[in-house]
This record gives sequence, structure tokens and C-alpha cells, in this order.
Amino acid sequence: GRRADGRGPRDDVGSPHARGGQAPWKGAGVTVLMVLGTSAGGVGAHVKGLIGSLTGQGHTVVVACPPEVEEHFHFARVATTTASLEVADRPHPTRDARAVRDLARLSAKADVVHAHGLRAAALAVIATARSGVPVVATLHNAAPSGALTSAVYGGLERVVARGSDLVLGVSADLVERMRRLGARRTGLAVIAAPPRREAERDRYAVRSELGIGGRTSLGVVVARLAPQKGLPLLLDAHHELSTQGLDLLTVIAGDGPLRESLQARIDAENLPVRLLGHRSDVPDLLRAADVVISSAVWEGQPVGIQEALHAGAAVVATDVGGTAAVTGGAALLVPPDDPLSLSRAIRDVVLHGSVRDDLRSKAVERSGELPTDADAVAAALGAYASVLGQGPDGR
Repeated sequence: GRRADGRGPRDDVGSPHARGGQAPWKGAGVTVLMVLGTSAGGVGAHVKGLIGSLTGQGHTVVVACPPEVEEHFHFARVATTTASLEVADRPHPTRDARAVRDLARLSAKADVVHAHGLRAAALAVIATARSGVPVVATLHNAAPSGALTSAVYGGLERVVARGSDLVLGVSADLVERMRRLGARRTGLAVIAAPPRREAERDRYAVRSELGIGGRTSLGVVVARLAPQKGLPLLLDAHHELSTQGLDLLTVIAGDGPLRESLQARIDAENLPVRLLGHRSDVPDLLRAADVVISSAVWEGQPVGIQEALHAGAAVVATDVGGTAAVTGGAALLVPPDDPLSLSRAIRDVVLHGSVRDDLRSKAVERSGELPTDADAVAAALGAYASVLGQGPDGR
């Protein structure tokens, strides 16, 4: 469980983040090798924001990632330099060996390696085992389902837990899991909330476009149509609500691999749920909603819920992963895998104006407390200082 450089025993640091404080690095700029694998969403957006903040403060950031990820996010626009790195979703002996060699070469000139995602972090740990360059690993997702996949994932988790100098997780359950697997130092990752986007249309224009009458309530879900988002649970809850005669239409903004199966069930059961596909007017939908719903089976720091808080929406969500930490009391949380509880919470918000107004007021307040880009970079610099043995003043 110890690195080749003989670093000391486990030391839980909690979150290396003091909200609203200044970045702790006051000396010469740090050189960071930022590593990530395949990403098409929130992870890449977080990394790009972090890179821009770091280079903006005079630090050197080298980004190593797959070419297609660079093409999507254009890290070169904000990084000091970029390097191509082959990191696939699944293990591949030849490509992984090449990636380890490339990371060993790139990390030789870095003060610290910051790897995002389990696969990238495991490769970074192996690549730096001899040099002793410290590794900060940020884990953004929970373990996938499936016996074989879980076994492979579990092996990578042990490598990252025991070989990283600091493991950060986007939710407390991820942090606790890595602690149990032997991580010496752990903490909560600080991810900047998405910027507030103002609605361009009022609720009446949105409802008119959707063809909703004045007596019909509007539920909104912002989610990729993928297993993690728990959309079958949402349909289960709507089946319950339909039997109770609630006049509610729920629209889902997002696309994904489950679209056909979800649509087939909606049609078969005649559920008042509409799949809108990808939408560029999410702020308009959120502002028009009577209730915003998340039925996810796991979340880290959910972007859709943060956008709902920015919009001052009344939120009902499953109490999974980091959802409670993000909402901070500004949502009705229900147990996962419990369609009856989800349906009851939705019904309470739709039928009781006082419940809805209270949640909206709390959402506005909570929105102002969400982490910013400044918070995220301050946390990252605090993490780097901690693994380099520096105090809060950068010495």
C-alpha cells in the first residue's frame, strides 16, 4: 500500500477546500499533468474550467487525453500544452502499456499528476510508481453494474486507492469506499456548478409550445436516457399518479441509448410522459416547471439539479450519491427504488402551492451557495499543496 518513495501512512484530509477563500499557492507556479480518459460531458467541462483557472493564475498545465476528447473540449485553448494519450473505456494491454510509458515520460517534468476518472488514475499510479511524482485522483462516477465489469472496476479501485497520494470523490459514498479500500488520504472533490443561464421565454410561451392546458401541471426532467438516471422508476411513479387522476405531464429533455425502450413503455401504458430529445432551452423548461424531478440511481454532483436550483425550481429527487449534499435541504428527497414515495412527493409539490413555493424559495437561496470556478481552483491548489508537503501559505 505504500508508494516507492515511502510516503507515510494514511491521513484523511477531508475536503481540501475552504469555500470562498484564496488559492493557497503563493510561491512559484506549480506544473500539473492533467490526465483524463474518454469523456463527453461533465468531467471534461470540469477539467477545462479547472485548467483555465490554473493557467490564468500562472501555473503550467499539460493535458494528456485521447484525441477525440481534445477535439470535443479544445483543452489546447486554455492549457499550456496538450499531449495525445490512448485511454479506452476498457482495459487493452497494448494500448495501456503505451499509455503508461507516455505518462511516465510526461510526468517526469511535472510537480503533480491530477488524474480524472478511475482508468486514467490507475494508469497514472502505475506510471509514477518509480519516480514518486505525487498523484491526485478525482473519481467522478460510481462502480458500474455487472459481475465482470465490477470485478475489473474493483481491481482498478484498489490500485488507485493504495497508490494515489490523495483520492478525491465527487460524493461522500465514493470517498468512503476508497477509504475502506486503503486510501491513505481522501477528500471531497469540489466541482464548480454550471453557470446560471437565464430563461429566454416565460412559462406561458413554453406551455403553449408543449400544448399544455391551463389546468395541467408540468414536470420536467433533465437527464441522459441512460440506466444511471433511473427513468424506469419515473415511469413507475407516473403509473401510480395516473391511477390517482393527477393532471400532470412530464417532459424529459435529453437523449441516450434507452430512448426506444422508454418510448415503447410510455406508449404501451399510455403514460403522460414525453421524450423531447436534446434541448437547447433547458432554462426555459426549468422556469416553466411546476416540479423538476430526478429519479437517478446514483449521482455525484448532478448538473441537472444544480441548473434547477439556479432556476428557482421545486425539486423532487432520489436520495442517492451526492444529491443531498448538492441540494442542501432545497429539495424533497425520497428513497431510491420506491416509486410510491416518488409519486407521493411529486403529488405533494403539484397539489400544494405552499410546498412548491417553499422549495422554490430554498432553491434560490441554495443556488447562491453552490461552488464556483474560484472555489474549484482553490480546492485543487490546496490538494496539490497537501501532497507536495506544503502548508497553506505554499511553503
